[in-house]
Amino acid sequence: MPGEQQDFSKVTEDFVYGSLALSPISATSAGYHEHQGMRLDERLDDLSQSGLQEQRLFYVRFRDRLALIKPESLSPEERADYQIIQNQIDLAIFDFRRIQSFRHDPTMYVELIGDALFNPFVLEYAPLETRYRHIIQRLFKIPSFVENARNMLVDSPDVWTNVAQQENEGNIELIDKTLRAKVPSALKAEFDRAAKSALDSLRGFNKFLNTELSRKPAEWRLGKDKYDEKFRYTLASGKTPDQVLAEAETALKDVRGQMAKLAAPRSAKEVLDKIAQQHATPETYLDEARKDLDEATNFVRAKHLVTLPGRANLQVIPTPEFMRGGYPVGGFNQAPALEPQLGAFYWITPIPTDWPKDRIESKLREYNTYGLQELTIHEAMPGHYVQLETANNVEPKSRRLLRNIDGNGAYVEGWGVYAQQLMSDEGYLNNSVELRMTLLKQLLRVISNTILDIRLQTMNMTEQEALDLMINDTFQEKEEATEKVQRAKLSSCQLPTYFVGWRGWLDLREEYKKRKGAAFNLTAFHAAALKESAVPLPVLHQLLQ
Repeated sequence: MPGEQQDFSKVTEDFVYGSLALSPISATSAGYHEHQGMRLDERLDDLSQSGLQEQRLFYVRFRDRLALIKPESLSPEERADYQIIQNQIDLAIFDFRRIQSFRHDPTMYVELIGDALFNPFVLEYAPLETRYRHIIQRLFKIPSFVENARNMLVDSPDVWTNVAQQENEGNIELIDKTLRAKVPSALKAEFDRAAKSALDSLRGFNKFLNTELSRKPAEWRLGKDKYDEKFRYTLASGKTPDQVLAEAETALKDVRGQMAKLAAPRSAKEVLDKIAQQHATPETYLDEARKDLDEATNFVRAKHLVTLPGRANLQVIPTPEFMRGGYPVGGFNQAPALEPQLGAFYWITPIPTDWPKDRIESKLREYNTYGLQELTIHEAMPGHYVQLETANNVEPKSRRLLRNIDGNGAYVEGWGVYAQQLMSDEGYLNNSVELRMTLLKQLLRVISNTILDIRLQTMNMTEQEALDLMINDTFQEKEEATEKVQRAKLSSCQLPTYFVGWRGWLDLREEYKKRKGAAFNLTAFHAAALKESAVPLPVLHQLLQ
């Protein structure tokens, strides 16, 4: 396209806003509400054959458009954006061509419905009545969305089908109770009408999942060929799965050695068992996380570890039910990139009080007093919340959106793990040995995440071998290990982002420190690296030159 070379910002803009227009549900969560006269908040994603063809053509045409641009003629920041766009295009086309999630993954449809309704409910981008009008319009569209899902799904791994049913029950609860309870009186009749047809279709979808799709099981393992390609686009680390696996297996021995030294003369398991006995109850679990957040924030501020966000927009809330399959412990949901003032959410997944006592105890032992501290550091302070809030200040807006929505997972998850180590290294909780032991245990988890993802997806690792790795070699509780196996079956190439990213951040800091010498300042390093937002870590090395 003539003039493209001179104005790459227009390319970024077209990619970001064009891809959001194809996913109205994502657009709402990003704070993008209207595209060329289309009210995106009233729409659902079009995953019909024609809608998917439109998406595929968008990425193919964009790939051709990028091919006309010489990356070496771009500025360093533009080259970073170029690589992110290239990776996203490759990943999207790879999915259309080889994975075809829309044919095999019912959780994709269920979670889109949940996001479509939950985000307008919690994000106050307009008056409540306006947002409920958007919710009602989306509710009316759910029956055709579900009908299309039934037509598109040809088979599904059992674990995906089962989790989709559980999460879909969360959607039913969201509509029938949570949303219904807050409907403005003027819209009650219309909401009831829209909700009835939506609920009927969702209940019908669960019946379809239970009686029809469950009879068409599929393989959840990607296999080496597909996994290697997806790994390249997703991590953009310049390393192969085989290289990363070898690094992880070496790191496992190293961290276990550190634990043994710290625990001596007792065994690491003895020390960890004692730490595990200190924990909250299912009733106090959420409040403990809120208290931990305050404590971590005060420490970060006192030590000037990072520049804290100017916005006080973080809320600690229970994980939405429709997301609990993918977030059995907790997670972080960032503020909209275009409307950061609306709020970010640190999710804590409640422990069901009707679980058997031994299952509840196993969960609480894993997320004991120090385990919950580590979760809060990783997800919120100074982890994901600080990183993503800083990213929400990036200009221009098109770059902010690109690096927020399509940013590199190893940068994001790596920062969360790096933040955990940073807090212990800087003396959090009075240089607590218990916290350091818990950190080392969590680093073992990060390492085992990588090993089991690569071995499960490409080397036919059995479920029992995965459980043995986590329980025996990395000291995880049975409940945590069982949930992690499920998560590893639900996703691929996400679990290694923690290890690859953690090591990448440490390498980056070391290189930066050598270059700066006596002038090195930790706070300044964090500021320089975080203001770039989620670029691939090899690219971040170049940007910090």
